[in-house]
Amino acid sequence: MLNFNIDRVAFSLFGIDIYWYAILIISGVLIGAKIAQKEFVKRGFSEDFIYDLLFVTLPFAIIGARAWYVIFEWDFYKNDPIQILNFRAGGLAIHGGILFAIIAIYFYTKKKNLPLIDILDVMVPSLALGQAIGRWGNFVNGEAHGSATNLPWAIIVDGVKVHPTFLYESLGDFLIFLFLLIYRKKNPKKGIQTSIYFMAYGVLRFFVEGLRTDSLMIGPFRMAQITSVVYLIVGIFLFVKYKNINLKPYKKN
Repeated sequence: MLNFNIDRVAFSLFGIDIYWYAILIISGVLIGAKIAQKEFVKRGFSEDFIYDLLFVTLPFAIIGARAWYVIFEWDFYKNDPIQILNFRAGGLAIHGGILFAIIAIYFYTKKKNLPLIDILDVMVPSLALGQAIGRWGNFVNGEAHGSATNLPWAIIVDGVKVHPTFLYESLGDFLIFLFLLIYRKKNPKKGIQTSIYFMAYGVLRFFVEGLRTDSLMIGPFRMAQITSVVYLIVGIFLFVKYKNINLKPYKKN
């Protein structure tokens, strides 16, 4: 049984506290970038392409993740708007981050005359791995846990045994990552990587969210579950659209 008893601050640098959450998120991004870089190079892109893409995408992802959280917690932030900029207090929603990142990639690929779906196919395994790593930041922060349970793998929060929902999602994300890597080698069809990610993560998050106690709500509904259903529908649509389209080789550029 695990206990939430870890200092959120990993270390201080020049008087500035560096949090484990930030370290884990950055680690997930960097590891995912290296994996995506190899695939991009294999498809004819330069080694720097992934970093150009991240330079454009990451700011939008952060803004989107924060905006999504703030919108659904507006009753709190409307009374103290300056807290919107207080990222150290937490409050990032992965669905908003993914949405804004895809929008940024869309405009980037449009400008560079690149096929959006092909870029997403390369990125989604790295995204799943980054999510798997980043979820451990929730463990350190003592957040994103579930309802009470007596299961042997429960964690203790405020003296109560609860579902380690961060762990469920982390393991699920890692399995999605592994499956996408293996599937890409055996069946590299256009659009299928992206469709599988949306379907798999949609199902995973829907069920994990049902166990959480800190869900963002819209009326009586959990926003993450609504979004997960949308993910599943998008994934099915992409799968049907691209299931018979083979990936075309890229020319060196």
